[in-house]
Amino acid sequence: MVEAVLIDLFSLPANLQNNIQGLLHNTLEAIEKFSAIHAPCVYVMCCQRQGSERKGEQEFLLAALRGFQSPRRRLEVVCAQTTAAALYTIKQRLDEKDLTIIKVMLPTLRKDLMKVYIDHLFTAVYQFEFEDLQVISDSENLQISEHQHEGQMVPSQDVALIRSEIQMYLESLPSLKGELTILRSSLIPDDIFLHGFTTRTGGISYIPTLSSCNLFSSSKRRDPQVVVKENLRRLANAAGFNPEAFHRVKVDHANAVCIMGKREPDNYDGIVTDQKGVTLAAPGADCIPVLFADPVRRACGAAHSGWKGTLLGVSMATVNAMVSEYDCNVKDILVVLGPSVGPCCYKLPHESAKEFHRIDPKCVRLFDSASPFIDIRRATRILLERGGILPEHIQDDSITDQNLNVTFCTACHPDKFYSHFRDGTNFGTQIGFISIKD
Repeated sequence: MVEAVLIDLFSLPANLQNNIQGLLHNTLEAIEKFSAIHAPCVYVMCCQRQGSERKGEQEFLLAALRGFQSPRRRLEVVCAQTTAAALYTIKQRLDEKDLTIIKVMLPTLRKDLMKVYIDHLFTAVYQFEFEDLQVISDSENLQISEHQHEGQMVPSQDVALIRSEIQMYLESLPSLKGELTILRSSLIPDDIFLHGFTTRTGGISYIPTLSSCNLFSSSKRRDPQVVVKENLRRLANAAGFNPEAFHRVKVDHANAVCIMGKREPDNYDGIVTDQKGVTLAAPGADCIPVLFADPVRRACGAAHSGWKGTLLGVSMATVNAMVSEYDCNVKDILVVLGPSVGPCCYKLPHESAKEFHRIDPKCVRLFDSASPFIDIRRATRILLERGGILPEHIQDDSITDQNLNVTFCTACHPDKFYSHFRDGTNFGTQIGFISIKD
């Protein structure tokens, strides 16, 4: 069942622009007569023209809509200067109402272009179906056609223009939830390395559980890649790294490690490099983003360590890669554990808890319960120390000076961090990042 209807009148022909009232009236009647759509929300997308035309145009639109307002149907006109701005505004309305099944009614010649906009601004969470609006220039009427025309390939230069339009619009949006904030560790020398852990503020993601500096896009979530890219651009500007030389691990919840400059594995949770100016990153939304730095050999790494990766030893696998690839001495490597779910909040089924109990009984609290509390940070520290990392070269939540702490509990601080454990499946993601300065 269609949940919303989008009527695209953005490219209204010039000879119809003075008859918006009649155009809308006939369009909405056509929806009732031909489509038989029981949709609570209808959005009309129009071009916002400059000057005195704007006020008069909106008055016409409001007059045209009076006969279609009812408790059963909510109808809204969205006027904007660009398609990207109008469509992104409508996306926000859809997300506010948790709507995902949308019928798009538009002129035939706009269909392929609109699909490009939708591919960039939406994810696979949404379902779109298209219906042609046959606009006849010398008539006040619109004719509805169910016939689906064979899509034409949009020229690459048009796709590039659409991408540029979207990018410029997103760059113009204000930051949400305050300024962008980066946490830095005093353990990693800032004269050699650029590093930090992000919080959730300072981006443009607006969905509550993703707001605002979400740094991961998924087909299962509502934040599209273009929004995550804009959040990353803002982070890069604030932190001082090149977003075009940014490499995030491909999460597999295992222990594979990618060596920059060598063949990239299909999936990996650790990544290392000795190249200057290349930024490595690991995501976290309860899982630990772990950063590694060797100031002697000038090498660095990042790892994503959830409970599975912790048990599989992903942190030591990253250390071992630095030792084997860059001749690092394990005793020179510094390791910092970023914001992650703490032992105060994190539970696992008893069978999984047994594995942590084998590492050290102190990694588990209420061991005899069905879902014991787990300390994946302590387990990570123990495995690193067993692998040869010096205890004083590991920073985690055991730090005594809380003013220097970067290993906050993500579940306990909803104002600062995302948490899958707390927020559910449509959760946002922060990252830990590191690079070697030029």
